[in-house]
Parts: sequence; structure tokens; C-alpha cells
Amino acid sequence: MKFTRANALKGTVTVPGDKSISHRCVMFGALAEGTTKVTNFLQGADCLSTISCFQQMGIRIENRPDEILIHGRGLHGLQAPAGPLNTGNSGTTTRLISGILAGQNFVTDLNGDESIQSRPMKRIMEPLALMGAQIESLKGNDCAPLRIRGSRLHGIHYTSRVASAQVKSCILLAGLYADRPTSVTEPYLSRNHSELMLRHFGASVTSEGATAAILPEPKLRAQEIHVPGDISSAAYFIAAGLIVPGSEILIQNVGINPTRDGILKVCRKMGADITLLNEDSGNGEPTADLLVRSSTLHGTTVGGAVIPALIDELPVIAALACFAEGATVIKDAQELKVKESNRIDVMVKNLSAMGAHITATEDGMLIEGGHPLHGAVIDSRLDHRIAMTFAVTALAADGETEITEADCVRISYPGFYEDLEKLCRN
Repeated sequence: MKFTRANALKGTVTVPGDKSISHRCVMFGALAEGTTKVTNFLQGADCLSTISCFQQMGIRIENRPDEILIHGRGLHGLQAPAGPLNTGNSGTTTRLISGILAGQNFVTDLNGDESIQSRPMKRIMEPLALMGAQIESLKGNDCAPLRIRGSRLHGIHYTSRVASAQVKSCILLAGLYADRPTSVTEPYLSRNHSELMLRHFGASVTSEGATAAILPEPKLRAQEIHVPGDISSAAYFIAAGLIVPGSEILIQNVGINPTRDGILKVCRKMGADITLLNEDSGNGEPTADLLVRSSTLHGTTVGGAVIPALIDELPVIAALACFAEGATVIKDAQELKVKESNRIDVMVKNLSAMGAHITATEDGMLIEGGHPLHGAVIDSRLDHRIAMTFAVTALAADGETEITEADCVRISYPGFYEDLEKLCRN
């Protein structure tokens, strides 16, 4: 797919439902009693993988055009699947469902695509084993495919070496089936959608600082949930509005959970003109409309406690930094190496091809902004966030940019290119 420099971007866009929340709606709805109704569900490949996995375990899920109905069977209502569960490209599905499977009374094989088979699973295998789970990497490399033999689980307190909502959520979900309370402490607070939503479904979940705890064997009850727009998807339109001169974009109904809004904090530090309108806090997940205007940006340092709140947005922040005056330092972001691709290497290689002054470090990137970018052939590495980042970057670069395997955006935002084109036409 090819892109060229754009004139001012104008208009309104509504991004798809939050991917993290959409996954959890299906999982928690399946474990609840009654029918959970979900609107604005993300119809991306990752979330459809979650639906498929739970359907294979006996959960009736109706995927209608305007809503998802999950007919829950209670905490102990899952059935042994007839074959392996395929999580596709979804790390969230793989890690969270492992915590649930650890407490079942059956054996499950869990696998995904080539990317999933290279992503680290020891980070969940270790705490689950401490809880008494029997979980095995079938290739002996601490990656999928995994075999999980459901076991009687014990509550633990686990100190995680990484600030990861997937690790934390996996442990808390296993804690639903434990014999005593389970808690997790992180080095920094990661996104807290699991804690908020489990509490909404009726679980006893407490949070204090970077520690979350859950009591076992709750009676979860079905809910009605409207999924807010995904701030990770909104990030590309935020970037486009900031770097294309003369732009003004309104992004509607975006989730601004404080454990996810790091992109807003960093952009404002860089001098971005972003205004929050129509703020709301329904269902415990705050939302707002974001009004973004083109801005003169300056470099900044991104690191420390803010990293878990914007880990998925770091590629587009690196691209933004190329259009800022001065240096930007991204650090404490080793986690970028074990995403759908090694996002440090991929960003440095591709931005360098466009003329950026960028250097990889052990835990991030150094970017010297203010150097004009030009078109290049961009290898997406089948990573949806890389493809969307460079589609936006190309709008402020000279010449033509071609993105290979560009349709990988279907993982999180199937209509991304159409929405971007509408803003360009306006």
C-alpha cells in the first residue's frame, strides 16, 4: 500500500472499541452467570480469536452487527475443547486465558501464529507454577505451544519483574480459582482494566499503589458494557493531526483511563495542542473527545513510570519525535523487543530509511528531530502498530512511501485506512 504527503487533515473520527477491554468483556462474560451484552466491541482479528477460544469451550457467543451477547456459564462452566485453542496473533488472549485454564478440570493445548510462538511465556508460567499449575512449553523454549493441565491452585503474593497488565491479569484470573487470596505487585502500575472490570462483574478486587489483590470463588454476574474507543488506535490520528500542518481532528469517545493515557501526557510535554471535551466516567472507564490541532513540537524524555501507560504507542511517539525540534530519548522500554515484532529494531530501521536521525539503545531509542523525512519502502513485519505508524508518518514526508503487508492492521483496526483517507479528503 502506498502513501504520499497530505494537505491539512480535517474532520471527525470515531475509533474502534478498546482492544484490551473487548478481550476482557468476552472472558469475564463467559465466567459470569447470565448474558453479558457488549456494544462497540472491537471486531479485530485478536478479539475474534478470544471469541473463538471460548466458543470452543462451550460458551455460546452471538456476534451481532451492533452487539455481542456472551451467554456465561459461571466460574466453573467451561468445557474441555475438542482440540487445541488457537489464539492467533493475540498475546492478550494467550496470557490471560492461561490463567483461567490453570484452574479448570481438563487439559488444554494453547497455540498461536508464528509471532505468538516466539513471544515469552515464562513470565506467566513461573507465577502459575508457584500457584500449583501444571503448564508446559511443548517445545521446551518457554514459548507457545503450551499444554495446561488444570489443577487445584493456591493463592500467592507475586512480585512481578515487569509492569505488564497481561502478567498481572493472568495471575488475578488464576486467583479466581485459588484456595486463598492472590496478589501481584508490579514495579510500576500497568493498565488496570482487569481490576476495574472484574470488580464491575462482582469480584472482590482491591488495588493499592502497584499491588492488586483478588479473593477466590466470587459469583460473577453478567453486565452491560459499552466499550470506549481505543486510545492506542486514537494515537495515530493524534500524531497525524499534530504533524500535518493546518490540521484539526476531533476523535470521539476515546478511553482516557489514567493507566493508558501516557500518549496524552507525552504529547503535551512535547507542546501538542490537544483539548479534552465531553469528559465522562461511565462504567468506571473515563472517556473524552480529543480535539487535536497541528502543533510545533519539541523533544522530550520518555521513560520510567509512564512506560506501561503507553507501551503500545511508543512506535508512533518515535515517529512524532522526528518532527520535533531537538532530541527525544525513549528509555526503560525493553518490552518493545518482545511485541509482535522487535519494535525498537523495526522502528530504527524503517525511520532511518526515511532519513530520520535515530539510534537504537538497549532499552529504547535516541531521536534527533527536525530532519526532513522522505518516502521509502517500509517493512511492517506483519505488525499492525508499525503499519499504522508509517501510514501516518508518510503523510508528512516527501515522496512516496510503500508499506508491505499493510493489511495486518486488521488485527486491531480493520477500517484504519478508510478512516485516514476520509480525513485526507476533507
